[in-house]
Amino acid sequence: MTTYRLAVVGGGNMGAALVGGLLQSGWVEGDIAVVEVLAARVAELQQMFPGVAVTDEIPPCEAALIAVKPYDVVAACTTAAEAGATRLLSIAAGIGIAALQAAAGTEVAVVRSMPNTPALVGQGAAAICGGPTADEADLEWAESILGSVGIVVRVPELQLDAVTGLAGSGPAYLFLVAEALTEAGVLAGLSRANSEALVTQLFVGSSALLQQRGDPANLRAMVTSPGGTTAAGLRALEEHGVRSAFLEAVMAATARGAELGRSA
Repeated sequence: MTTYRLAVVGGGNMGAALVGGLLQSGWVEGDIAVVEVLAARVAELQQMFPGVAVTDEIPPCEAALIAVKPYDVVAACTTAAEAGATRLLSIAAGIGIAALQAAAGTEVAVVRSMPNTPALVGQGAAAICGGPTADEADLEWAESILGSVGIVVRVPELQLDAVTGLAGSGPAYLFLVAEALTEAGVLAGLSRANSEALVTQLFVGSSALLQQRGDPANLRAMVTSPGGTTAAGLRALEEHGVRSAFLEAVMAATARGAELGRSA
């Protein structure tokens, strides 16, 4: 029986995004197996990745990426270890390193991570932390996998809830802003199609500028002429507590992540 370099346990959106990223970064199709139990999704995965094995059981493997629902994580870790995996990378929310390590056993290097949905288009932001048996090589391995679909930072486990509140939930905050700006354009008299096109490019262009130059405060000041239109708009935002609202949103999501972790 074939022993795979990596078993991706869970063929949902994030699992599929990582398979695609790995293939684009140079992995060989025959080195990867995807474990998926839903027949309809199996068919989709086979069409997406014709040369990648798709199976309903974890096959013999050197390492495993755990991308299942939180209530399936413990069983998946145990089964992956029994299948020969010596490294596990979990992207499941709320399941701590202690639980992952206990399920996998002390002979397995465990890395916990928190990616976000822009990984679906190769622009993700993820954080990782290693378990007690994970060394530098194990962390670099995890970074190479998640790095195929975006950037990766290292944090201690106690900061993963903050990563969840900021980067994990952050896309939803930005999409809400995009919705609001689109509605504002319509309210100001633009057609919805034009408003949507302008807002989409506004985000694309602004993010490219931020990535290239950094320092968002300076970029904001660069757009803001004294007494001008932008200054008037920013004053309205500050009067309505928008900055404070974002601070509260991140803190609320961070607290909720910690709560879910305690109950998992």
